[in-house]
Amino acid sequence: MITREECAALDAVDPLAAFRKEFALPDGVVYLDGNSLGALPARTPGRVRQVVEEEWGRELIRSWNEAGWFEQPYRLGRRIAPMIGAEPEEVVVCDTTSVNLFKVLTAALRLRPGRRTVLGDGAAFPTDLYIAEGVTALFEGARSVLVAPEELDRHLGGDVAAVVLSHVDYRTGELLDMPGITARVQAAGALMIWDVCHSVGALPVELGAAGADFAVGCTYKYLNGGPGSPAFLYVARRHLAAGPQQPLSGWFGHARPFAFEPGYDPKDGIGRFLTSSPSLLGQAALESSLDVWEQADLAAVRAKSLALTDLFISLVEGLDGIEVATPREHARRGSQVALRHADGYPVVQALIERGVIGDFRAPDLMRFGFTPLYLSHTDVWDAAQQLAEVLESGEWREERFSRRGEVT
Repeated sequence: MITREECAALDAVDPLAAFRKEFALPDGVVYLDGNSLGALPARTPGRVRQVVEEEWGRELIRSWNEAGWFEQPYRLGRRIAPMIGAEPEEVVVCDTTSVNLFKVLTAALRLRPGRRTVLGDGAAFPTDLYIAEGVTALFEGARSVLVAPEELDRHLGGDVAAVVLSHVDYRTGELLDMPGITARVQAAGALMIWDVCHSVGALPVELGAAGADFAVGCTYKYLNGGPGSPAFLYVARRHLAAGPQQPLSGWFGHARPFAFEPGYDPKDGIGRFLTSSPSLLGQAALESSLDVWEQADLAAVRAKSLALTDLFISLVEGLDGIEVATPREHARRGSQVALRHADGYPVVQALIERGVIGDFRAPDLMRFGFTPLYLSHTDVWDAAQQLAEVLESGEWREERFSRRGEVT
């Protein structure tokens, strides 16, 4: 077993170690929940304060032009594009993941007239399933069919219009084969929509190289944009040229929003997927986080992510009652480790009291996210040690750890 001293030696030569100071992390906490809500970048409060006090407080409405508020969704989209393997004109930051999925899935169905089936993973994050249900209910004869990814091929019939899958499984951290699945879906005549919420910022994502048609993602997990920060969407250039129709025809998507015309005329390009005024404070927080991310090498992030998850798995496998649910193969692993335990919820609560913050997903998954910009090898060693002590002591059996909160 690796020692803590050996972990410290790895930290001493870590090329990403300097990024830790970019985040405002509480003392005495090992934060392993960045796959759910990223840590606060140290520069974010100052940037948000600047928008509130100067751009809003002093410049008032002039900031729509002078501070570039109106162009912010495009500007942020261009900054996210390299992180997901997209062209600058293929990405825009707006709304939420759920709203953006509603928009791109509706557009996909309209691009495949005569096809009425949407395939999705029955174990995907629920918002993807619920939005697919809502969209198909709006099209006569349409239906949402849930299948396991490994059974996808036998369901790819001539009626399938689109497939919606998560690049990384939010429960187990399993990473899917984006290029291979995309190619098979498109060979069947369907469009491929990827949810990259659990992969953007955790590993290099190559939507363009994979030939993806559409994608959606959030910015509050690995990208550290803050709670409720705006999401983004991707539309391949070939579809933008065809003028896809999205259903939320708000004024920000109009070709001439300040002409105040009664009829809707959508913008050319990715702007047609905008709907309404952006959340400027949320976008300001995201902007400051991207300032940090633009200094990071995603290949180095991925290498450290795999090293940290390898280390954690090696330290916790064999602990009493623990089953590792995350794939061991690097090519099939995102940046989290999920552990099964029959009493996972109280175990996680006992860990949180000790300063090791993870989370729980029913029925029995303890999730631990590994964020290479602010986690060290010694953090991982300490977290594994705390888990071993919680299990050995049995302290998780105390009644207070079994009281369920609204959020698990």
